[in-house]
Amino acid sequence: VQLQASGGGLVQAGGSLSLSCAASGRTFSNDVVGWFRQAQGKEREFVAYIRWTAGIRDYADSVQGRFTISRDNAKNTVYLQMTSLKPEDTAVYYCAVRSFSGAYFDRSSPREYTYWGPGTQVTVSS
Repeated sequence: VQLQASGGGLVQAGGSLSLSCAASGRTFSNDVVGWFRQAQGKEREFVAYIRWTAGIRDYADSVQGRFTISRDNAKNTVYLQMTSLKPEDTAVYYCAVRSFSGAYFDRSSPREYTYWGPGTQVTVSS
């Protein structure tokens, strides 16, 4: 399974970016796809997740109302639409996937995810 995140770049505060996470070698079905980010010198943190089949979404408090996670079944791709960006959103953004069995898991923990993409840099200038 290979995940490829794209769409990062440099944007001014208040601007928008849309990230994509495309998978090869795996057709998303009964999966959970998460977005995480890691700022320089900080730990990787949860941003958002989506349960592929049910479409259930959740967000970190820090991005709630500004970011939207969505999926495109036909393109086997997950998106992260980011608006009202702030300098503190600057980080490398990663997408990750795991299978969903119905059992409880901590969706905000990077350790719970099986496959990771290489990340895309998002820089928000003030």
